[in-house]
Amino acid sequence: MSQKKYFKQTKPFQVPTTDGKLIEEHFGNASTQTNAFSVAHMVAPPQWGEPHQTPEFDEITIVTRGKKLIEIDGEEVEVNAGESILIKAGARIRYSNPYNHETEYWSICIPAFDFNAVHREEE
Repeated sequence: MSQKKYFKQTKPFQVPTTDGKLIEEHFGNASTQTNAFSVAHMVAPPQWGEPHQTPEFDEITIVTRGKKLIEIDGEEVEVNAGESILIKAGARIRYSNPYNHETEYWSICIPAFDFNAVHREEE
């Protein structure tokens, strides 16, 4: 018998959060034990934000609804629905949704997101 060369994700791992943000990891360390890359669907509530961080991985963000504000090495960059951004490993970043509406987006990390490699700062 041959082994299938695909995997259909029907039950993404819902990452527990305390800030109202929805994180559904479709592929990655938590959902499929894949460490080469991760793919997650996210919905950030209005007025959401997280601490600065300096990840050891590249991250692509694709905004599908709303807009997201990202501080990258001190520069503020707004990413709107239909736009995407690649942030290279080692950049000091802060993700936020300071707006009055939800922001929906997809995140792809290479290698996969790893909490021990994100280096979040204390606020």
